[in-house]
Amino acid sequence: MSKRTIGLFTLTLLMTGAIDSVRNLPTTALFGPSLIFFFIVGAIFFLLPTGFISAELTSMFKDKGGIFDWTTMAFGEKIGVLAIWLQWINTMAWYPTILSFIAGTATYLIDPSLAQNKVYLVSVILGVFWLLTIINLRGLRVSAIFASWSGLIGMVIPMMLIVVLGLIWIFTGKPLQIHFTWHALLPHLDKSTNWISLTAIITSFLGMELAAVHVKQINNPQKTFPKALMISVGFILVSMILGSLAIAVVLPANDINLVDGIMEAFNQFLSYYHLAYLLPVLTIMILLGSLGGIINWLISPAKGLMQAAELGYLPKIFAQQNKHGVSSAVLIAQAILVTFVCLAFLFMPSVNGSYWLLTDLSTELYLIMYILMFAAALTLKIKNKHLTPSFQVPGKKFGFYTLGIFGILGCLVSLYVGFLPPSNIDVGSDLHYVITFSTSMVIMVLPIFGLYGYKRFRRC
Repeated sequence: MSKRTIGLFTLTLLMTGAIDSVRNLPTTALFGPSLIFFFIVGAIFFLLPTGFISAELTSMFKDKGGIFDWTTMAFGEKIGVLAIWLQWINTMAWYPTILSFIAGTATYLIDPSLAQNKVYLVSVILGVFWLLTIINLRGLRVSAIFASWSGLIGMVIPMMLIVVLGLIWIFTGKPLQIHFTWHALLPHLDKSTNWISLTAIITSFLGMELAAVHVKQINNPQKTFPKALMISVGFILVSMILGSLAIAVVLPANDINLVDGIMEAFNQFLSYYHLAYLLPVLTIMILLGSLGGIINWLISPAKGLMQAAELGYLPKIFAQQNKHGVSSAVLIAQAILVTFVCLAFLFMPSVNGSYWLLTDLSTELYLIMYILMFAAALTLKIKNKHLTPSFQVPGKKFGFYTLGIFGILGCLVSLYVGFLPPSNIDVGSDLHYVITFSTSMVIMVLPIFGLYGYKRFRRC
């Protein structure tokens, strides 16, 4: 591939594919019409800052790129290791949520009632994850062609279908579970519980920085990247808002299950329109898309730990690769940790509660990493005033600083509301949730001090 071969269409697909997912729709659907407001807020204070700033940082430093390099250049190696630890450890909470979505979706080929069976969910989650780990240990790779087709089959088509079915439902006068009044569209911002929906929205936006690594290969990046970003943001916002509302209009909020809510909505629509025979086909499509996404993500975050091991923050065994070019120690340690994290499904009073806890936990850990990224971006911009990157955010320096501050503010607000127990999900008592969530955060962040200590110990 030549240096600059990525055009507008390809870049837009890369950006959209990194974020858009039918899996997130049930979570945002819980918040009804007010989700429109919070989607817009999330785009302004998180999605746009993440995309634009990571793109400029990538084009600013030709030989260095990514969270570790940016934070290390700005604040030193220890903060860089903290950043890649957060980038890796958040996936330990993310894997069980996507795997539980797969387990819940698969029940529509067997028995939908199993979606609320904790033993079934944990068994399928662990079985699938360990199987994928073993496959990756043997060096099996899914081609880019399969990844693209699985994304089209498992994300684009189902997303468009749920939107179309929802619009038909509304415009043909079917009974609605929500009402589009000004009172419902504009939430009471003085009530902290209303802000909890922002966590679900931000969760849907995680990953936009991944597409920025392609800036150096883009034809005319100064014009192409902003166009692709705006098109993808527009598509993501429209598809996620309409997709979430499609679920909200057909299912009462109390009946929306986070694990299999998308399939419940499809079942409702297809049954009403006498198309129930399509449900198994749709189920297989979504499963295919989800599995393709997991295989692509299974090894990538683990590379951060390999990088830390190479720097001496972990035993050398974690930096060693087997004959297939993967770190066996990292992947096995990752699978063991995911096994323990999955036990959250057994300790929370409901499947919805467990799903929300893990989603919230993954998002909060990722947000801390984003705060480091935005702070590093502002610091590097000040330190490197003489550099003129090939891509600059709209408004140049003023726009860069504004987006950086917006990004930090958005992350801080989202961090705060992440500790608030949701009122429309059974997570037990408020005290039970706060203790469980806070303890989980500490347990997942604390090992970084062990990494620091290990390197000091090796020097002695």
